[in-house]
Order: sequence, then C-alpha cells, then structure tokens
Amino acid sequence: MGKGGSLSDSVLKKIILSYTYVAIWIFLSFTVIVYNKFILDKKMYDWPFPISLTMIHMGFCASLAFLLIRVFKLVEPVSMSRDLYLSSVVPIGALYSLSLWLSNSAYIYLSVSFIQMLKALMPVAVYSIGVLLKKEGFKTETMVNMLSISFGVGIAAYGEAKFDAWGVALQLGAVAFEATRLVLIQILLTSKGISLNPITSLYYVAPCCFVFLLVPWIFVEFPILKATSSFHFDFVIFGTNSFCAFALNLAVFLLVGKTSALTMNVAGVVKDWLLIAFSWSVIKDTVTPINLFGYGLAFIGVAYYNHSKLQALKAKEAQKKAAQADEESGKLLEERENDGLGKKNESED
Repeated sequence: MGKGGSLSDSVLKKIILSYTYVAIWIFLSFTVIVYNKFILDKKMYDWPFPISLTMIHMGFCASLAFLLIRVFKLVEPVSMSRDLYLSSVVPIGALYSLSLWLSNSAYIYLSVSFIQMLKALMPVAVYSIGVLLKKEGFKTETMVNMLSISFGVGIAAYGEAKFDAWGVALQLGAVAFEATRLVLIQILLTSKGISLNPITSLYYVAPCCFVFLLVPWIFVEFPILKATSSFHFDFVIFGTNSFCAFALNLAVFLLVGKTSALTMNVAGVVKDWLLIAFSWSVIKDTVTPINLFGYGLAFIGVAYYNHSKLQALKAKEAQKKAAQADEESGKLLEERENDGLGKKNESED
C-alpha cells in the first residue's frame, strides 16, 4: 500500500513538473510575442525598428550565454573547430538573423492572430526544403497533408480583415528562412554528431547573428535613429524584453530536456490558440469566422503531421529495440554453444 502510494506520489510529481514546464514555456513565448508587437507597433510603443530590436536581443543573449558557459560554468561548451564554425554555424547564423529580422518586421504590418495562422505553414516549409535538400523522402500522403495545411492557411488569409501583402511576404520569408535553418542544423551539425542546446546555441549563433544584422542596420535603421533626436534608450522596456527572450530559450531547454519535443509541439498549439484569443479580446484585432475556419483546417493538418512523426519515431525506436534484443539473444546463444562445446571437450578428456 505504502509502496503503491509512493509510486503514485512520484508519478504525480512528474506530471505536475511537466505541466509547470509547459506553463512556463507558454507564458514566456506568449510574453515575448506580445511584447515585441507592443514595441514595434506604431499604435502602441511606436518603435518600428525590427533590426535594432533583434540586435538588442542577440547582444543580450550572447552576453548571458557567455557568462553561463565561460564565467559561471553552468553549461558545458561544445568542442568546435574554426573550420566547423565557419562552414556550419555561420550559415545557420545568417539564416537565423534573416528569420528574426523578417518575423519581427511582420509585427509592424500584421495582427498577432494572423501571424500565428501564417506560422502554421512551418511544417510545410520544413518538409518541402527537406525534400529539396534530400534530407526527407518524398511521400505522396505527406505532400497531400502539406497541401491541406496550405489550403487552410490560404482560406485564413482570404478571410483576414486587415490583409497586408508586404506583411505577409515578410512573414512567409521568415518561415522559409527558419525552415531552411532547421534543415541545415540537421545536415551541418546533427549529422556530424554535434548537439547544441538552446544555451550553447546562443553562445555560438547569437554573436554571428549580431554581426550579420549590423550590415543592414548601418544602412537601413541607423540613419533614421541618428536623425531621431527625441529617442532615448529605455533600459526597462528593452532590458525586460531581452530578458524574456533569453528566459524563453532557457524554458525551451527545460521543456525539451524534461519532457519531449512532441510536448513542445502540443504546447505550441495551445499557445497559438491563446494568442489568437488574446489578440481578439485584448488587442482588439479583428478575427473573422473565415480566419478561424481556415486556421482550423490548417490546425488539423499540423496535428496529423505531428501524429505521423510520432508514430514513425515510435516505430523506429521499436525497430532499434528489436535489433538490440536479437543481438543480445544471438550473443547468449553463442555463449551457450561455447559452454556446451567446452563441457563436451572436458568429458572427452
């Protein structure tokens, strides 16, 4: 009875911790998105400088990651040569900087709810680029599902009350660059046995992003900021915003490390619906029935895609375990045969 009770307590504690990690990640992800919208939107804080905001985030995150890894030594760095950094991390950093720049720029033109709907295209982009770069195998069933997601997002876009073509182009560009980055991580890093958690990833990638963003910033935003003499850097606003962005990366580390990537995907769906509800009820963005219908179709497609990936992963794990079991049974049989042969030789002697 007592043993069963302690087991129940252990399971309950694990469930509570898992839900806590999920809640923290949803809260921080939600906060960063709404905070970025607040800073960049001309009707709110009115600081429409997405490159500058992204550079502030990257500078802050790189500094904190350096402290955690090199000063406090709380996270182990990854052994990486200069050639590997230049050939693998630099391209990933370039794509990440472009993705963040364009996605932050989209907040100036589009509502939070509509941006979340457009982000449903991420699996489509990842799969398509994976097929093009021969990282994924082409499957008709998967492609049909990708088309259904695209169709749903298309309906959502058709029903958008404040449709802005430039904003949509920026967000789609951000999705394309982010999807390419995710595929290249698999090709350039994971395939070489290098695994970066969110902290080591920031340590290596954030400085690279900062340098890449510096070039367009000098020509696009610096002249305007220089001419805007009335602007004073608000350490409270930008400091808390950057800290939330860094805390989000820590939350990703906790969520994936203590639960699973699938849990993060499910939590992401919950976060998207919460953001749509918040955008409609608090920010007063217009969300039409056609928006919701289209996003609902896309949501079903994304859910089915995640389910298929999970089933494939389970099948792969089962196959791996079966192979290990066969190998172990083969060794055991070989040992028994050797023992039998040894005993036979002894009896003959």
